[in-house]
Parts: sequence; structure tokens; C-alpha cells
Amino acid sequence: MTSAQATTVQLAERRPRLTGEEMLASLVPPPQFRGATFETYRADDAYPSQQESKELLQRFATHGSAPLARGGLFSFGRKNKRPAEMKPGVYLDGGFGVGKTHLLASIYHAVPARRKYFGSFIEYTALVGALGYKNTVDLLTGSALLCIDEFELDDPGDTMVMTRLLAELVRTGTRLAATSNTPPNALGEGRFAAQDFLREIQSMSDSFETIRIDGVDYRQRSLAGGAVVTDPDDYESALVSIDGTASDDDFDALISHLAQVHPSRYIRLVEGIDLVGLRGVRQLTDQSEALRFVAFVDRVYDAQIPMRATGAALSDVFSDEMLDGGYRKKYLRAVSRLIASTHA
Repeated sequence: MTSAQATTVQLAERRPRLTGEEMLASLVPPPQFRGATFETYRADDAYPSQQESKELLQRFATHGSAPLARGGLFSFGRKNKRPAEMKPGVYLDGGFGVGKTHLLASIYHAVPARRKYFGSFIEYTALVGALGYKNTVDLLTGSALLCIDEFELDDPGDTMVMTRLLAELVRTGTRLAATSNTPPNALGEGRFAAQDFLREIQSMSDSFETIRIDGVDYRQRSLAGGAVVTDPDDYESALVSIDGTASDDDFDALISHLAQVHPSRYIRLVEGIDLVGLRGVRQLTDQSEALRFVAFVDRVYDAQIPMRATGAALSDVFSDEMLDGGYRKKYLRAVSRLIASTHA
């Protein structure tokens, strides 16, 4: 049955614009975590580090009297350890699916401040790219908290820019909370992420307390499947039956258009969209195109927009060479999100 309210648009025809203030206003937890609290976080009793993390982060968020402990991964609670002053930053280390983003959003909601921001690593680097480093520092200076989801370690240039930015903000009183983006099948299931992080941001290592969160990695199971490929007839039906607005783009046309839109504006590109439709999906061979598509997928996933696509499976959009390369973490995360979005 066709919905009387169905509307179809093309993303490739949109030319979104965002001011610096609008970019800042968009730095909030994604829809699925806008109501996340410590109370709604369900720790798995089989993994005590989850409950311990929750308790530590509650104290961090509320400036509790019991400070975080120094020394190694999860030193809190060990005997003969003298509590030290609370560090200005916490870094949540662990694989996919253990609740890091939920806890990060819980920190955001619990910190009693007007000026606080929540975004992915890519969103912050896109902000610097769009506004310039000095303007970004000026806009963020005076904020009480910066939450950085999925801190990227595969781009040394971006990592160093963020290191410099965070160091300047910490000096002016901003507190930091970050998560790792370790893929589910990485060696040690993410146990090396903390060492990588501290090595890459060595000038900031004293500002962060690393908290290891163990748990069942449910996203690894989702990677075992694949993205749904929609039959052309079913694709047409999906577009006209949506109660709202669907986008309908040729895959190559969208990929070309993404090169003309700054990644910081991708959030506005999918604004008001209830279903993303792509025709003629193919495997990408250009790294720049692939990385822009990753940033686009992040915005679609954060907005919880389902996807329907014809052609090749979206889970096969990145070549084996890309998945084995330096941006492997980004591509694996995008594959997981594409699978979830086509099943939604």
C-alpha cells in the first residue's frame, strides 16, 4: 500500500550549509543515546569491569569525593594504592558492543554544565577542517566537557591535531572523556588500544585515566552476516511505502557528491530523511571515496535511518585490500553499521 505522505528526494541535489555555531549545536549524543544514563546501563555480572567502570565514571561525572586512582589499567580498588587527584580525562578501552558509547553519553548527561559537547573523532576533526584550528579552539574554550567517541589512531595527522587541541582545552579547565575504536577481531580484543592511544598522544597521557571495559562483543556476530541486498521491485516499493521522506540516489552519483560536501555537513545532508535508498552499489576502489562514504555511513547510523540498496551488498563495498590496510578500523566499523542499517 502506498503512503499518501511518501516523499522522495535526492541527496546528490542537496547543498547543506552549517555555521560554526550550528556545528557546535550538533555535537550532542546520537538519538539512540539521548536518554542514556548510568541508571539505564546494564552491567553484565560476568564482567566485573563493567560495574566498576560505571561507578568510576559516575564519580568522574559528578566530581565525587573518591578520586580516580593512578597507575595502569583499572587500578581502582587494589590494595596498597593511594588515591590520587582526579585526572581531567578518562579513556574507555574495549571492543565493540561493551557499552562504551552508552557510558560516554551517560557522562555527558550527568555533568551539570551548559557548555558540553559530544561527537565522534571524525566530527571534531571535520570541525577543525571546516573552521580552522584557531576558530575551533576559540569556540570550544570554556566548555566544561568534551566527549570524543571512537578516537581514531589510524591517521597520525588528525591525531596530532586533536592532541594539540585537547591540550589547549585542558589547560583552560575542560574535562575530557574518550572511547577507543578497536575492531572486534583485533589482537587481544582491544587490549592494545590503550597503549596505542597513550603512545600516539604521549604529550596528553598524564591527562587521561585509562579504564578497561570487558564484555561480550556482540558486533562481531553481526559481522559474520552481510548487508541485505534489496530486489529492484522491492526497492521501489520501499521508497513509496515509507511514511515520510526517502532518499533515492544512484550510488556513483552520491559518491561523487560527497566529494563536494564537507564531512562536517553530512549530518545536514541526511536531515529529515526517514529511509536512505541507493541504486547500483559497487565496490569502491578509491581510498578517498571510501573514507568519505565511511563518514556518511556514520551520520546515517547515528540518525538511526534504515537503508535499502540494490546492486552489490553494502557489506562488500570496501575491498579486501582496504580492510587489510591502515584504515581497517574505520572500514570494519562502517561494515557493521551498514549491516545493521540494511536490517533495520
